[in-house]
Amino acid sequence: MTPLIIPGTMDSLKPVRDYVNRAAMEAGLDKKDRYGLCLAVDEIATNIVMHGYQEAGLSGEIKVEGRLTSEALIIVLEDTGAEFDPTTRSLPTEEDLERPLEDRPIGGLGILLTLDGVDDYRYERVGTVNR
Repeated sequence: MTPLIIPGTMDSLKPVRDYVNRAAMEAGLDKKDRYGLCLAVDEIATNIVMHGYQEAGLSGEIKVEGRLTSEALIIVLEDTGAEFDPTTRSLPTEEDLERPLEDRPIGGLGILLTLDGVDDYRYERVGTVNR
């Protein structure tokens, strides 16, 4: 698929979702798997915009690319926002998730949703690019 390159703003989240949904449909994913993948990518894209750009006082673009192989659909997101490796963050525990919302620690739920929505998740920093 042709990569999608868009501004790293909240207004760009819908085009990201649409792109990933089209890629998932082309790959033949069923409705449940498409939803999980779209949710996972949406969480990462939202974190890029909020934490990588807005909170860091930066601006830039997000590149989204779908790659379909004989074994998998691979979605790659790239940005030049602040470095952030979600795989190093603590995730909510079962105990945390059973607490009332007002008693839960803030953060980590989006990463948990991302990891639950994909078969494999990887992060790398290449120069000034988060991938």
